[in-house]
Amino acid sequence: MNENKALEVLSVFCGADGRHGNALGVVRDPRAYPDQASRQALAAELGFSETVFVDDPERGVVDIYTPGLRLPFAGHPLVGAAWLLDVEAVNPPAGEVWARQDGEFTWITARAEWAPPRELRQYASSAEVDALPAPPPGEGWLYAWAWEDEAAGRVRARAFPRRDDGIVEDEATGAAALLLTDLLGRALNIRQGRGSQILTAPGPHGEIEIGGRVRFAAPVRSVPLAATR
Repeated sequence: MNENKALEVLSVFCGADGRHGNALGVVRDPRAYPDQASRQALAAELGFSETVFVDDPERGVVDIYTPGLRLPFAGHPLVGAAWLLDVEAVNPPAGEVWARQDGEFTWITARAEWAPPRELRQYASSAEVDALPAPPPGEGWLYAWAWEDEAAGRVRARAFPRRDDGIVEDEATGAAALLLTDLLGRALNIRQGRGSQILTAPGPHGEIEIGGRVRFAAPVRSVPLAATR
């Protein structure tokens, strides 16, 4: 028998005006998707940069997929899940990620070694970053960035997965922000994509906080799930 389950769509790392942010699909009741193959198929069908399956809402156990692969860690899905589930920690395959709420911002604490590899390419100005085609020529995941105000830690960035999954440009990328913060060793205020905002802050013992605003991007709706047996 086919069933429908609720899909919640969030925008994560919204700008100060509540606009933009990276779309995140959240399946809070994934019982009809018991394995990686069925989850990967739904993530590909939905087409968000990431889709999260919540396996245990009280403990924050989540499973993260792009349209083409499963991820042990990703920044914007974990910030979004922490906000939605209102938990003190989320638990992706990479390990326990502490979370906290601070006014309009939701923060997670993570380690740079959890993030997938990215090429972090610095440009001379934010105008050069703005002028890049989508995607730029080349292969591999590219995080293009430039200082807007180095003294203040303000960064302009754009992100290009450059993989064959339909995501040409990633609007807001917590994992890349994590890597850039680790590289530079300082707190950052990142303006990415069309107007998303990501805040970061290095902590003790190699930990880094990533924070941003989250809102509902669309009304809760049903999605067709795999046949249950």
